[in-house]
Amino acid sequence: MADYLPHTKDEVGSMLDFLGMTSLEQLFDHIPAAVRLSTGLDLAPGQSEPDVADYFARLTRANRAQSSSLTCFAGAGAYDHEVPAVVKMLGSRSEFVTAYTPYQPEVAQGVLQAIFEYQTLLSRLSGLPIANASLYDGATALVEALNMASGATGRQKMIVSSGVHPHWRAVVRTFAAGTGHDIVEVPLVEGRTQWQDVDFTDAAAIVASYPNYLGVLEDLGVAKGLAVANDALFVVAADPVAAGVLRTAGEWGADVFVAEGQPFGTPLAFGGPYLGLFACSTDQVRRLPGRIVGETVDSNDRRAFVTTLRAREQDIRREKATSNVCTNQTLMAVTAAIQLGWLGTQGLREVATRCTQGAHYLFDEALKIDGVTAATQAPFFREFALRVPRSAKDVLSSMCDDGVLGGLSVAELCAGADPSIDEGEHVLLVTVTERRTKEQIDHYVDTLRKAVR
Repeated sequence: MADYLPHTKDEVGSMLDFLGMTSLEQLFDHIPAAVRLSTGLDLAPGQSEPDVADYFARLTRANRAQSSSLTCFAGAGAYDHEVPAVVKMLGSRSEFVTAYTPYQPEVAQGVLQAIFEYQTLLSRLSGLPIANASLYDGATALVEALNMASGATGRQKMIVSSGVHPHWRAVVRTFAAGTGHDIVEVPLVEGRTQWQDVDFTDAAAIVASYPNYLGVLEDLGVAKGLAVANDALFVVAADPVAAGVLRTAGEWGADVFVAEGQPFGTPLAFGGPYLGLFACSTDQVRRLPGRIVGETVDSNDRRAFVTTLRAREQDIRREKATSNVCTNQTLMAVTAAIQLGWLGTQGLREVATRCTQGAHYLFDEALKIDGVTAATQAPFFREFALRVPRSAKDVLSSMCDDGVLGGLSVAELCAGADPSIDEGEHVLLVTVTERRTKEQIDHYVDTLRKAVR
């Protein structure tokens, strides 16, 4: 029973000592006093479950975000895309929700086939022949791509564009502290990567983002040429929705494709769980991290599916493994497969087209507002940066009061990645998905005009 008891006073004291604190209350100092419960919940003793549920429902209705229905124009890696009803219905079937790791193919054919179909769709989406059964999220997929590059080249130097999402780069730096990778981050100027300022000697990987975190579409041919010239792997951190209208990573000559799969059927949910998309060239298949499902035939010559091409080092001789990832995000991967299958090629193209048309319409209308200018002059897909005359934080706060989640402050997201953008203090990162109507976009422009006065 000891495993189920709360922490002892000694354990709590040890934790506080480690954190340099003297009380549990200090743990919550960063939470504004106005939103803390200082006297506890006002619940009478002995309440029934329905009464308690009703009490919390009343508390929820007092939440401004619930009652005002903020229209979302924020993005930066987590996007408010439509999740069709069919995706919600099929993705929540008990066969998928309760599925366990398919160690025994004789009893897991349904899940294995679903993963196989996901891999097939991802291969088409990325333009690369081999896809795995997913990873935890886009950031960890990038880490695994760098591990793959190190294993393929025997080198530790990783050249990463600062156009890669700042949270992803932070995860890469954290992992590099243990793997010994030398991470070289290449700065941006006006939203474009300054590759000419870098020494590529002994590089294992060159990582570019398409589009980058500012929404900018860079010419990946430059990065690909540098990778070829230096015998490095070319890794593309892509927006998978953009593949509906733009070149795929494979068409750019990528050796590895990584992306965040949240836009395909996973709603915004406080940061997760999401899924990492990962695909690579045939040359790297033996270094592929995680799990891959293959097609075969059973003893009766019937089509069947199994996990395959798994290096034993991943499970047993871990110190010799390129990757120790042995799992995936099956439920989110299956959900992504359902959404991609439902959309089809034409449907994905329509989603991507609506995103880019809405984004460019909002961009053009916003520039008509006095004091609002473009932070970069580069082409973009569905996300772009605007410079505003007031603090971006103040502008966003004002827009929230009018029911609009107006974007993100570049300064708070990634200060210093692009010195040419004034450290981002007056820069908004704005996103438009296919869910945003013309009326909502026009309301955004009116709200922004009011907020920047």
